[in-house]
Amino acid sequence: MTSLSSPSPPLPPAFNRRPASAPETVRSKPSSSPSPTETTSAGRNRRIDVVKEKEREERERREEVALKIASKKAISVILRREATKAVIEKKRGPNNSKKLLPRTVLEALHERITALRWESALKVFELLREQLWYRPNSGIYIKLIVMLGKCKQPEKAHALFLAMIDEGCVVNHEAYTALLSAYSRSGLFDKAFSLLEKMKNTPDCQPDVHTYSVLIKSCLQVVAFDKVQVLLSDMANQGIKPNTVTYNILIDAYGKAKRFAEMESTLLEMLREGKCEPDVWTMNSTLRAFGSSGQIETMEKCYEKFQSAGIEPNIKTFNILLDSYGKAEKYEKMSAVMEYMQKYHFSWTIVTYNVVIDAFGRAGDLKQMEYLFRLMRSERIKPSCVTLCSLVRAYGRAGKAEKIGGVLRFIENSDVMLDIVFFNCLVDAYGRLGCFAEMKGVLEMMERKGCKPDKITYRTMIKAYKIGGMTSCAKELQGLMRMTDETRLEMGKPDFL
Repeated sequence: MTSLSSPSPPLPPAFNRRPASAPETVRSKPSSSPSPTETTSAGRNRRIDVVKEKEREERERREEVALKIASKKAISVILRREATKAVIEKKRGPNNSKKLLPRTVLEALHERITALRWESALKVFELLREQLWYRPNSGIYIKLIVMLGKCKQPEKAHALFLAMIDEGCVVNHEAYTALLSAYSRSGLFDKAFSLLEKMKNTPDCQPDVHTYSVLIKSCLQVVAFDKVQVLLSDMANQGIKPNTVTYNILIDAYGKAKRFAEMESTLLEMLREGKCEPDVWTMNSTLRAFGSSGQIETMEKCYEKFQSAGIEPNIKTFNILLDSYGKAEKYEKMSAVMEYMQKYHFSWTIVTYNVVIDAFGRAGDLKQMEYLFRLMRSERIKPSCVTLCSLVRAYGRAGKAEKIGGVLRFIENSDVMLDIVFFNCLVDAYGRLGCFAEMKGVLEMMERKGCKPDKITYRTMIKAYKIGGMTSCAKELQGLMRMTDETRLEMGKPDFL
């Protein structure tokens, strides 16, 4: 069994706490017996002291009341977003729902846009437009359209675009690019290209390098390389040159598609351009392309060349190196990267932990894998589905069914969102171990979690049943798989296919 040495990442130093200083004691001066004059004066002084004491108590009472009011105001600031949400959910709030503070509504809107909660964001925007102080703002519209594009809501993005025009906002190339992005992200390339042509014929809305880069990226995500070449030719005809972002998008896509010749020619073209200097994103895309395909020596040579060009690595660079070395079983080099990260204080991210945990699991070193999992949790880094998949796969290979049960108990006590990949890993692990009852129980678990089995789920189970000699169960699942295939055929295809 292969073992890896794992230097534990440095923990943050504890905060120094200074003990609270004790209050100074007030020492009273010794006094002799007072004279009658002093007694009268002392009585008057006592009355004055009583008045002062009452004034002091009254002042402290007022201060205490003021502090309570201030505290309530502070709490109200914290709870303001929830109050706004309550008004939004009712849609028709109280009579003063049109007099909310600008900061209250805008903060609520920004929060929902950032979290991609598009339905709630549109409700807040509806409330915003009802305010007495509201003035149409093209920047807010563009942010909403971009958000809707990311959430695959192109029709709603188009509706907002039309509302933006109706309200008299300035519609520039940024607004058109946001709508174009919404169409292309959803695979509506006919509409996206039509909008591109409209931009060319609209004054002050000419497409720029950002517009083309957005469209190129969307085409590459669906492997439409022919459309990318058309766009690059169109850019050249328009006199628009690719920038570093454009080249990085191309290099990354060619690398993921294993089209190394085109990736290298794009990189050379980028270098010839002169104005487009490679950056850390260029380096990471190149390293990932060669590393993921097992070309470790080429990856290392590229790393040296990028470093000699003055490009410094970041945490993503080291994660790529760790992943590449781990999958190539280059454990000594992997350990060297880990030591370098520790020496130069690169804090581990969830990706780092996932990569290293997976490498230990593949190597069969369960002890180190479990140590890293505990360390990850002690540093308050929440495990993801990727983490859990690595654990389940490793335990399945090692024949540790009871350990898989431990992972499931951990899941029950956590809020980790499970996906189909995790369930398929779980099915595969139980199938390997011949735990057919548990494997069948995964389907029930999926139903409870609202996750539907796919082709991989059924194929994995069928394979396990066949190996175990349970042919009747295998035939039953084959029928279910055919039904799944028929359902998938009924789904629509992107308009460019």
